[in-house]
Amino acid sequence: MKRARLVIITGMSGSGKTVASRALEDLGYFVIDNLPIDLLPKLIELGNLGRGDELARVALVMDLREPSFPERAIGIVSDLQRQDYRLEIVFLDASDEVLQRRYSETRRTHPSAGVGSVADGIRIERARLANLKLIANFEIDTSTRSPHELRRAIQDLFAEDGDAGPMRIRLMSFGFGLGRPGDADLIMDVRFLPNPYYTEELKPLTGRDPQVAEFVLRNELTQDFLRRFVDLLAFLIPLYQQERRGYLTIAVGCTGGQHRSVAIVEELSHNLRAKNILTQVTHRDLRK
Repeated sequence: MKRARLVIITGMSGSGKTVASRALEDLGYFVIDNLPIDLLPKLIELGNLGRGDELARVALVMDLREPSFPERAIGIVSDLQRQDYRLEIVFLDASDEVLQRRYSETRRTHPSAGVGSVADGIRIERARLANLKLIANFEIDTSTRSPHELRRAIQDLFAEDGDAGPMRIRLMSFGFGLGRPGDADLIMDVRFLPNPYYTEELKPLTGRDPQVAEFVLRNELTQDFLRRFVDLLAFLIPLYQQERRGYLTIAVGCTGGQHRSVAIVEELSHNLRAKNILTQVTHRDLRK
């Protein structure tokens, strides 16, 4: 059997194809969205799939954005499977009621609806994809699944030995005065700690300077906070790891992002590493 693994993600619009493709991307798949089905054999030929490691795992999101997809897909997929390629189809589905609710919540138009209603679009799409659903290797109903549960289901199906690595922990300092970071999973406000900004000789320095770090960290309140926060993170991080997340961003903010948050992030990284939790440190607003 050829070594390359190809996964086609298809199914009903609004059923979670984006979540599924991102889950595969986190597993190391090369993801292509909306590739015309007629180009799939050419992609395999050009990518030398099955003969090397260049594109050993590829995931393709295909659906009715290409009008001829359902009719052309069955023959092309059958031809490739006869050639011994490891090609699998994941069909994502959900009940009509759930799909209508999702479209209502996002206020998007259904791609198959034309001038009709969302219900009309769902009915048309379901009929056109019916034969493709019959040949799918995996069918996942997302009606009652959260995005995290769908992500876990996809990774359970396609994770291979060596895929599960340690979750990357990103520690970020920032200043509330310059806005909250949009990509943070957890945000901790440390503006309650003593502020070196109001000490004349410390004002031009940053939390990376030993004098500022000592000013912030020697305080009994700071030490008590750090103990509690590190214990909380040591409790939470394995739980996030169980969700098969690739990374976790923890942001620590003070007023300007120069002193307290920087010192706390540096000390937090040191304490977490002592617990064998690897971290990456970023100071978003340092010297801005």
